[in-house]
Amino acid sequence: MKVSVLTLGCRTNQAESLHMENSLCNAGHQIVDLSDNPDICIINSCTVTAKADNQSRQLIRRALRKDAKIFITGCYAQLNKDKIRDLAPDITVVANADKYLIIKAINSLSTTSTVSSKPVKHHRPIIKVQDGCNYSCSYCIIPEARGRSRSTSIDEVVRTVCYYQWQGYHEVVLSGIHLGTYGLDLNPKKKLSDLLKEILQRTSVPRIRISSIEIKEIEDALLDLMSDNRICHHLHIPLQSGDDDILKLMNRTYTVKDYRTRIETILNRISNLGLGTDVIVGFPGESEKSFKKTEALLENYPFTYIHAFPFSHRPGTRAMLLANVVPDQLKRDRVTALKRLNIHKKDVFIEKNLGNTFDVIAETQARHGLTGTCRNYIKVSIESEEPVVTGMLVDIRISAHRNGVAIGVPTNKCKPSHL
Repeated sequence: MKVSVLTLGCRTNQAESLHMENSLCNAGHQIVDLSDNPDICIINSCTVTAKADNQSRQLIRRALRKDAKIFITGCYAQLNKDKIRDLAPDITVVANADKYLIIKAINSLSTTSTVSSKPVKHHRPIIKVQDGCNYSCSYCIIPEARGRSRSTSIDEVVRTVCYYQWQGYHEVVLSGIHLGTYGLDLNPKKKLSDLLKEILQRTSVPRIRISSIEIKEIEDALLDLMSDNRICHHLHIPLQSGDDDILKLMNRTYTVKDYRTRIETILNRISNLGLGTDVIVGFPGESEKSFKKTEALLENYPFTYIHAFPFSHRPGTRAMLLANVVPDQLKRDRVTALKRLNIHKKDVFIEKNLGNTFDVIAETQARHGLTGTCRNYIKVSIESEEPVVTGMLVDIRISAHRNGVAIGVPTNKCKPSHL
């Protein structure tokens, strides 16, 4: 059968969709775009913001225009079953905990013999190692949608890494809803650093990337492991606000001083680090002074990119009850200011790396050629007279940059694609 998998939201959703795609391919189904008139459409939805809710509804409407059986899962589906059924009673709504049962349901609908089809092209596969969250940030509805923290066993993660290594992939990305709490629910308890040690010892995949992690969960043991060249020099550490009063209203677990102190330690330990962050702009009570504190912190540290989001009201969260709501236009203006800063930060980091050589995984076709990703998360446009195909690990010398993207020229060294 032809199956289209539409995914919104976090890397954890992306990892789950990749697992479904690969499992369906192994069962003989073909993964196609929605425009290719699929027999089945799976929507893996998101509800982290009002925008994500709207995008989830738009995907449902797009899918309904196709003559396909529709399964919807993910966090929007988890929290909005009745709304979805009102929109389209024939859609099958699947809880997050039962997401992988969609594979079994699709296999039961197929009457053809099982012949493995070609796997999906994801050049840096994402592996979900943890799900759920035990924390209670006042703006976040995800713990209600995902439940409490649950970790995948080290042996199972290692088996998955070995599978992608055998397939010829050059990088895996470890993800979770709250990645830094990995292993605390296992018996005996483990830590993310324990998982990384086992992957380093028991596999030979060239690159291991850590997804978003909270500032207080970056332990010295983790920084020690990052001296190994196989672990990418890239950390994404959410800030959310540079004002202590706002952090307290958000129910975050650190102060600005905590954040600054740990960031300085990390920067002293890891050279040429790709350092990203998230910021929520316009949280209730965020004054101009509060915003300027956030902006100043971002300016004063060598962040290499900034994801700025306007605060989004989530029904059922404590932030919905807060006063001093920031006007939408002011939120938009502040997001625009941080987007300008983001462009500047990207350019500064690329300029710092001009003339340096990195191994880059060629990933997607763009206007000026293939684009790829360095170990420290610089995005590179690969300009080569020699043939370079997606999936290759290519040694690239960064020669210039334009519009926040590095321009790279291959040297002689190339590792072949897995495709």
